[in-house]
Amino acid sequence: MLTEKDYKDGQILLIDKPLQWTSFQVVNKLRWLIRKNFGIKKIKVGHAGTLDPLASGLLVICTGKFTKRLQEFQGQIKEYTGTITLGATTPSYDLETEIDQTFPIDHISENNIEDATLGFIGEIEQYPPVFSALKKDGKRLYEYAREGEHVEVPPRNITISEFEITRIQLPQIDFRVVCSKGTYIRSLAHDFGKTLKSGAHLTALRRTKIGSFSVDDAITVQSFENQLQTKIETA
Repeated sequence: MLTEKDYKDGQILLIDKPLQWTSFQVVNKLRWLIRKNFGIKKIKVGHAGTLDPLASGLLVICTGKFTKRLQEFQGQIKEYTGTITLGATTPSYDLETEIDQTFPIDHISENNIEDATLGFIGEIEQYPPVFSALKKDGKRLYEYAREGEHVEVPPRNITISEFEITRIQLPQIDFRVVCSKGTYIRSLAHDFGKTLKSGAHLTALRRTKIGSFSVDDAITVQSFENQLQTKIETA
């Protein structure tokens, strides 16, 4: 049974982030629950890598002294599964914004799709989405984008070690990707559409692994709350 001292000395919590929650909201909720249940004023809690509100899956949360290890976990290889929808683009490259252009997909075969993945394996240059939390001149890129202001965003070098198509039911394609820190799966979806001489956007995303941590071992925020409450009541 974990105590207040255990959380302050440091714990690694694997949380399955629900859709529509921000990573920040999950961290805040867990911090509040720990403080409330142990009656303490302060406890450090942080996460090792943001997930968009429209994505679900693994968040590695550290408490107390283990928050010093967040950077170590952030740099580890990540695995995602999701769905790319062909034939249309959105400004955000996902469902956060409305479709702005449509494209034909009649020319796309299963072989085209499988062949297209090969061009993304290895170290590649990738442009982050304009709707992202990256900063330029002290301002978030999504703030520029929402104001309709165009900004030049330099590409980044990222590494994709695996890119597997797991289901094709056009216009939808399901995939699994293993990639380095800094990879935007939304940008991958957008670029994948271009490679197929069409358009594409990300319509589902789930993070399944960070390093050796797996979402299979993660619990929901509600389960964490229930466990914490049970431990307090039985202490």
